[in-house]
Amino acid sequence: MEIKELYRLYQQHPCITTDSRDCPEGSIFLALKGESFDGNKFALQALEKGCAYAIIDDAQCKMHNAQYQDRLILVEDCLQTFKDLAREHRRQFDIPVIGITGTNGKTTTKELVAAVLSQKYNVLYTQGNFNNDVGVPKTLFRLTKEHEIAVIEMGASHPGDIKTLVETAEPTCGLITNVGRAHLQGFGSFEGVIKTKCELYDFLRTREDGLIFINADNEHLMNQIGDDEDIWITPYSTNPDNQYACISGEVIECNPFLKIRWREPLMTLEEEGRSTKWHKVQTHLIGAYNIDNLLAAISVGINFGVERKKICEALENYVPSNNRSQMTVTEKNHLIVDAYNANPTSMQAALENFSLIQADRKMAILGQMGELGDESDKEHRKMVSFLEQAGYDDVWLVGDNFKDIDCPFRKFHDVEEVKTAIASDCPEGYYILIKGSNSNKLFQLPELL
Repeated sequence: MEIKELYRLYQQHPCITTDSRDCPEGSIFLALKGESFDGNKFALQALEKGCAYAIIDDAQCKMHNAQYQDRLILVEDCLQTFKDLAREHRRQFDIPVIGITGTNGKTTTKELVAAVLSQKYNVLYTQGNFNNDVGVPKTLFRLTKEHEIAVIEMGASHPGDIKTLVETAEPTCGLITNVGRAHLQGFGSFEGVIKTKCELYDFLRTREDGLIFINADNEHLMNQIGDDEDIWITPYSTNPDNQYACISGEVIECNPFLKIRWREPLMTLEEEGRSTKWHKVQTHLIGAYNIDNLLAAISVGINFGVERKKICEALENYVPSNNRSQMTVTEKNHLIVDAYNANPTSMQAALENFSLIQADRKMAILGQMGELGDESDKEHRKMVSFLEQAGYDDVWLVGDNFKDIDCPFRKFHDVEEVKTAIASDCPEGYYILIKGSNSNKLFQLPELL
């Protein structure tokens, strides 16, 4: 069955489920596969529960169930069909679609961009961390005629991942937050990271209306643009004197919450006869590095005509969640929780920012960084070296990647050992940074501290 024909069937039954435990009446079940599951085995169960059709890619399933022949749709690859159907659905809507990727900050930037745009538009944006080749199609299928603009987050851990996602979402404009040393095991090298993330730029070059929001201070990204006159760009910068940037800003303070000020280029403002005053924004974000994410959101907002005052209000009202740069005050401690993800770039930024925070007693509970391949030992040793110079009052290291590193810090095999230590002697009166990859499960600690 051709995609257009399959999409017409979807229009008659506009609900796709990939979970046989959730089968709304009249929906379409799509049999995805994973390392430990095969959706084809649950296709009949889905039909019996109420699905009108089941899309499968196992010919044996169709062959051995003659009574369901008319309701079993055989395709070559269910995942590819899912992406192709999502692209067909996206093409029904002539609206701006903003693709966001990057090594660090893409989820925070996505949230900030959505908050700003929501001041003027009905915005569809990625929920949670649905940023892979299953999550992006699921997000696109949420598009309705009420939406006026879409913000789609895109993650990657291997070469070609972003290419696949942009070919599904077909963004009209895009933003790469940064490129850093993460997923090196999958990418093979830092250069592989850059090449993969910039597959977003490659796609936008193919569009006549393609627009890139870019950090003018990031030489890795600017080098990918070069003197290319075939793409529209909107640069932003943390250098207030950068006349090249459409938006510039600087940090006012960050102790612990980030406060910034921003403005448009003096030349542009003077030409239009407008004031050159700064716009100040007091945020709920921890970390000076978040200024790049804020300026990105401001740039997008200005481009799509959101009022300056409304932009500031949106940024000031945004409160981070999902264990990303959250400040939590308990009866015992002040916690800075950033336990969703960690790589050498984000870990270094978090530690440098923590060092700048003024507090009588500081403690860090840090989890090991994953997917670094041959660079793992080197990067963990660099992290420990920084900690030895930082002068924190206490440091706990979690994970076996630290076990062979000679250092004065307390080491733990896993989060369960940390819980035991907290139960017997809970730290009190500290500012505590909790940072690590999600696999370390350090997000379980705040309620104990």
